[in-house]
Amino acid sequence: MNREEANMIGFEIVAYAGEARSKLMDAINLARDGKYEDAEKLVEEANESIKEAHNTQTQMLANEAAGDTVDVGFIMVHGQDHLMTTLLLKDLVQHLITLYKRG
Repeated sequence: MNREEANMIGFEIVAYAGEARSKLMDAINLARDGKYEDAEKLVEEANESIKEAHNTQTQMLANEAAGDTVDVGFIMVHGQDHLMTTLLLKDLVQHLITLYKRG
């Protein structure tokens, strides 16, 4: 896999993770306002975007596992960073929603 192909995968991961991140941040605001069902719905939607990012990431991992040399650049690293921070945010948002419910 050449750098251009890896960059395209990186951009895809950034897009999916960014979409999930936006939904998760909106979910925090909804939970703060007592709209728990709406917040939980956004978390579910964010999970779908995260799954898409994982699927894209898995494509690259499968190529590398099959022996394809992967030329990774900064865009791919950025995509991985976005995905990992979004996964952490998801865990935190779920805890915050629970705390707001107890409120």
